[in-house]
Amino acid sequence: MREKKMICEMCGRDMESVTPVSVEGSVLRVCGACAKFGRPVGSPVATGGPSQGPDREALRERLGKAQGRGLERDLFAELPERELDPDWSRTVRQTRERLGLTQEQFGQRINEKTSVVHKLESGAITPPDALVRKIERTFKVRLTARPGSTT
Repeated sequence: MREKKMICEMCGRDMESVTPVSVEGSVLRVCGACAKFGRPVGSPVATGGPSQGPDREALRERLGKAQGRGLERDLFAELPERELDPDWSRTVRQTRERLGLTQEQFGQRINEKTSVVHKLESGAITPPDALVRKIERTFKVRLTARPGSTT
């Protein structure tokens, strides 16, 4: 009669006995060579019985990380401290004209297409925060104001 062998759940080899180890929160029954990839959980298993369930330490660790997930966020704290000035589009056009640049040259300086510069000057689009910062930094102008202030 043939002896009952167990299969390593990591490498698939037939073994006489396997050892339960915790690998990234999962308990696997593995051979001695694969046991180095996890943390020992109990004594070696000589029969193919079911695993005893998840590692309690791993569960506690996961629950600890999840504590902050359900907290309510203060969205007003995340708002920028400055907002776009109501006359920002006129400021962009006046800055370009003061420097004697064409829309194409202005766009090259900020690495944007001429059509974007045209839409900015006409107010057809609202620039994203990154573009506002780029224009302010490149041309040393202010396109933003403190919320509620009149400039």
